[in-house]
Amino acid sequence: MATLSFNPTRIRTPTFNRSNPSTKLTSSSKPIRIPCIPSSINHSHQKLIHFRANSVSETSLSTQKEEEQETLGDEEEDDDPTAEMSFLDPETDPDAISDWELDFCSRPILDARGKKLWELVVCDSTLSLQFTKYFPNNVINSITLKDAVVSVCDDLGLPLPKKIRFFRSQMQTIITRACNELGIKPVPSKRCLSLLLWLEERYETVYKKHPGFQKGFTPLLALDNPFPTKLPEDLFGERWAFVQLPFSAVREELTSLQTNTIFGSGLDLDLMGIEIDDKTMIPGLAVGSSRATVLSAIMNSFELCTVEADTARGSLILSVGISTRYVYATYKKTPTTTSEAEAWEAAKKACGGLHFLAIQQDIESEECAGFWLLLDLPPPPV
Repeated sequence: MATLSFNPTRIRTPTFNRSNPSTKLTSSSKPIRIPCIPSSINHSHQKLIHFRANSVSETSLSTQKEEEQETLGDEEEDDDPTAEMSFLDPETDPDAISDWELDFCSRPILDARGKKLWELVVCDSTLSLQFTKYFPNNVINSITLKDAVVSVCDDLGLPLPKKIRFFRSQMQTIITRACNELGIKPVPSKRCLSLLLWLEERYETVYKKHPGFQKGFTPLLALDNPFPTKLPEDLFGERWAFVQLPFSAVREELTSLQTNTIFGSGLDLDLMGIEIDDKTMIPGLAVGSSRATVLSAIMNSFELCTVEADTARGSLILSVGISTRYVYATYKKTPTTTSEAEAWEAAKKACGGLHFLAIQQDIESEECAGFWLLLDLPPPPV
C-alpha cells in the first residue's frame, strides 16, 4: 500500500473508456445534483475514464533512496528535541511567503511543573519557512499568539503574511482574534497538508525523543468529524460519475492551474516525497453542470479537502474548511453501486489518499472548468 511522507531534504530539525451506462451511479428518480467550478481549457485533454472496479491499475509510489533515509537518520540522532527552530530558506524571497500554515496546541510533553507544554508550529506550503516555539500552558491566549507571529517576522525578516491557515476548530477564536489584530486573514482549513505531514514527522523525530514525552496520551484538541449536512443550493451540479485519470493527464490539469486556465488547486507532490508513474490511474469524481464555470468559481472560494464515498448511507461526502461536511450527492444502493463505491475508495487508499474532483460542462466532455487535486490524510498524532 502506498504511503506518503515528506521529502527528507526539506525537513529541518535543530478519452475516458466509458463503462456500461447501467453501472453509472445515478438517482433513481432524477439527475444527481452536485457542486461545481469554472474555466475552460485550450489544449487537448485525455477524457476521464469512468471508474470500474476491475480497471484500476496498481499504484506505484517510490520513496527516497535508502541511503538518503539513513543519512537523515544519522543527522536526527544529533538533534536536540528540546530545541526550537527558526529557519528561512536563504534562496527564498521573503516577500513571496504570503500564506502561512499554523498550529498552536498542546503536545504530549510535560514541563518541569508537570503541565503539558504547548507549541507554536509555523510553515509555508513549501517548507521554506519553518518555525517552532514552546509555551507554558498558562500563557495561551490571542495576545501571546499575536506577539509570536510578530516575532517570527522580526526574527526572519519576513513581512506579515496575508493569510494564515489552521486546522483546529477549537483554536479558531484565539487564532482569528490574533490574526484580525494584525490585519491577517484567518483561513480555517484542513488543507494544511505540509503542516499536517510535518507534525507527523515531528512526532516521531522530536516529541517522542523529548525527555518530558508522555506515551499513550490523548490529544487535547482532537479534530472534528461532524455529521454531514445538506449541500447549499448554489453548489449543486447536475450529474456525476466515479472516474479515473492516468497521472500524466492529472499533471496536464495541474499545469492548467498554474497558468490560471482553470479554477482549482494542486499539491506539491515533490515536497511530499511522492513519485507516481505516468500510467498510474488516479481515482476522482467528475461533476457535470450546465453552469460549470460559475459553479467552479463558487467552489473555488471554499477550502476543498476531500471527497468520501459513504457506502453505508449511499452518499458522497464533501469536506471543506475544518469542520464542515456536506452530502454532496446520493445514489440508490444496489450491489453494483456499492461495489463501485467500495472499489473507488480502495483505489484512493492505494494511492495514499490521493484523488481529485473535476468540474465539467458535461461529464462526457474532454475539458474541465475546475480541477482540485485532493489528499485524504489521517489526523495528526498530536
